[in-house]
Amino acid sequence: MNKFAKWLLFGYFIYAALVVFYFLAINDSSNLPEIYRGSAADPHTFMNDRQLELTYEYSKIRHIIFFLLTPFDWILYLTILSIGLSAKFRQWAESSSKYSFFQKAIYVFWLSFVSFIILLPIDFFTYQLSKSYGISTSTFAIWMKDQLIDFWLDYIFLLLLAIVVFQLIRKNEKRWWFYAWIISIPFTIFLMFIQPVIIDPLYNDFYPLKNKDLEEKILDLASQANIPAEHVYEVNMSEKTNALNAYVTGIGRNSRIVLWDTTLSKLSDDEVLFIMAHEIAHYVKKHIYAGIAAYLIISLFGLYIASKIYNWSIKKHWRTLKINSLNDIASLPLLLVIISFLTFASSPLSNSFSRYLEHSADVYAIEMTKDKDAAIRSFQKLTIAGLSEVNPPAIVKWLRYTHPTMLERLIFIENYEVEKEK
Repeated sequence: MNKFAKWLLFGYFIYAALVVFYFLAINDSSNLPEIYRGSAADPHTFMNDRQLELTYEYSKIRHIIFFLLTPFDWILYLTILSIGLSAKFRQWAESSSKYSFFQKAIYVFWLSFVSFIILLPIDFFTYQLSKSYGISTSTFAIWMKDQLIDFWLDYIFLLLLAIVVFQLIRKNEKRWWFYAWIISIPFTIFLMFIQPVIIDPLYNDFYPLKNKDLEEKILDLASQANIPAEHVYEVNMSEKTNALNAYVTGIGRNSRIVLWDTTLSKLSDDEVLFIMAHEIAHYVKKHIYAGIAAYLIISLFGLYIASKIYNWSIKKHWRTLKINSLNDIASLPLLLVIISFLTFASSPLSNSFSRYLEHSADVYAIEMTKDKDAAIRSFQKLTIAGLSEVNPPAIVKWLRYTHPTMLERLIFIENYEVEKEK
């Protein structure tokens, strides 16, 4: 298996070289179809030369990092398996406690800790990169605090996954995937319910809008959609980023429409109202529930396929992998690789559905505000603030973009016929 690990790393380096070559030597991110030159989507019409240069540079680097890191987790977990480190974690856990729960807790901690330490320098590089391009404003202390919060949240969720899944495998080796999916339904809904009030406040402070004049305008807009006032929140993101954003989170009485304070400070009132109308659309059209339903449907098929691959891999290579049985906790890295790979493979489908919902929200927002100019300006400012690529490569769009590209959004709005109120 050491030989396997070497070939694994060799293959990854070849892949990495091809990725870098494609984005640096072949792909031209500055290319815009001639038909769109001079339009609202042409970055030359709303960006200066320095902003254009930074956007092209930053976009290329971000694309490279994404395509390098996506399989890196797979390589990491497969290496941990192939060199016997996962089996070693299991031995440490079994020698530390005779109780199954604590054995799993100890094993998951070691797996999480080693992964965290290996990935921390990479995360730090991306943080420094974002800071060097003026996107991140976070201090090292704030960044490190978020990293530690991520670690412990990931640890808790991974431990819950390990406890539930391996118990189900022990009870039913053939249909554990289905029972795991059944359990995931209430868990997913519960997680969405508590996220705005428990998880999100761990990272940032949330409070009602400070600008009372703007608050009145937003509440008037929200009332047209029958949204209660308490669903509009502001979050202090300026201590972490210069980017702009707004989003909808949570379900039921805990659902919230959230605006970053950077959005409020850098956009005019009419631009903020368009952004708010877009987020209101998600609430009115129940896109969160549609997203949950789509996730559960995809995960049903994904878990079925994962179970087939997992069961076959263990039964075929259990000696080589140093795994004692299907419900051996040491096989957790293999399960994570399979789930991660299938999630990545399904991303074109899930991203496409997400882009459809976002486009639907754009249509709702422009019909609600009747202000095309504000809509165009808001998207242009979002592009500048995030150094976002207007027309990314197709492979980037399909694998990364949960929203329509800025080219698609700006051209759509520019050509959209708004029926003015009489």
